[in-house]
Amino acid sequence: MAQKCELCGKIPRYGNVISHANNTRRRRWNPNLKRVRAVVEGATKRIRVCASCIRSGRVRKAVATLPTGRQAAGGRPSQISPSPV
Repeated sequence: MAQKCELCGKIPRYGNVISHANNTRRRRWNPNLKRVRAVVEGATKRIRVCASCIRSGRVRKAVATLPTGRQAAGGRPSQISPSPV
């Protein structure tokens, strides 16, 4: 799978790492890619986007809906009754 952001097209960059003794070696800087469920053209898809696209709001994340009468895994009910005193 290519290391490429599906929205902005950000790809790995190459360069040199230079030590204190001036030794050089090649290095690759990869984009910070995340797999997110996003709404693309009205449909929910899993896409690989960079973190800067997520932070800047270029991605509209898909909201997971739960079946009726169920609550999120490990979650508490939204209304907690007070304990009798």
